Amino acid sequence: MPYLTSSGRRRPAAGVPGRLGVGVPGYAHPMVAPVEWAELTRPGAPVHWAVLNVARGPGERSDPYCAAAVAGLREAGVRVLGHLDLRHGTRDFGPLVHDAHRFLDWYGVDGFYLDRCPGDRAALPEVSRVTAALRALGGDAHIVLGHGTHPFPGYAEAGDQLVTFSGPWADYRWSQVAEWTADHSPERFCHLVHGVPRTHLEEAVRIARWQGAGTVWFTDRTRRGRRGEAVDPWEAMPGYWDEIVSRLGPGVSE
Repeated sequence: MPYLTSSGRRRPAAGVPGRLGVGVPGYAHPMVAPVEWAELTRPGAPVHWAVLNVARGPGERSDPYCAAAVAGLREAGVRVLGHLDLRHGTRDFGPLVHDAHRFLDWYGVDGFYLDRCPGDRAALPEVSRVTAALRALGGDAHIVLGHGTHPFPGYAEAGDQLVTFSGPWADYRWSQVAEWTADHSPERFCHLVHGVPRTHLEEAVRIARWQGAGTVWFTDRTRRGRRGEAVDPWEAMPGYWDEIVSRLGPGVSE
């Protein structure tokens, strides 16, 4: 079992401090998945943030479907984060900042999700340079570093939130959390887990709380489609979305 080793715009809500909520790592395009995007605005849905990924970034021009989806989310008090791919530290600084400008100009995002963010000590100065530039652009932009595993502790100073687990349920249920995370509040950490069976949802929630994560995304989707083809498990809504809302929504005792 897991254990702890020794602008004038209305500001979206970040979620109730101390309450476990969800972070959506990136649905399919709103034109393809309108129901999924609309469900995130349901009253009582415990959504801390949702990632907008138009075309592996902001795309080449403003997209009206995405603009409408973002407007709905922000009206519901949900943070919207623009998807920026760091490519494990190989992405050039200039194009990255250019994409951030587009997200801000076209969609008025509230922050950024830095996908495939490196986590080693050597890459920390460059990632810190990127996050400082993004904050200079977006004011109080909320920045999530998508490591997918526990990074060097110094990254806690670079991002507002760190994704310290991203992977399958088979690995998550036996995972351990780095000792240094105990020095930070749960609001600083996020876990993304795919392939979680409905019968193990309660266990997954319990693991997240034990390990000190404040934001999660659990889904029964996997990386294989019905015919065995590779798919993105994050693109569709979990089959038990109603149960997630019921378990984590307002009024639920922590």
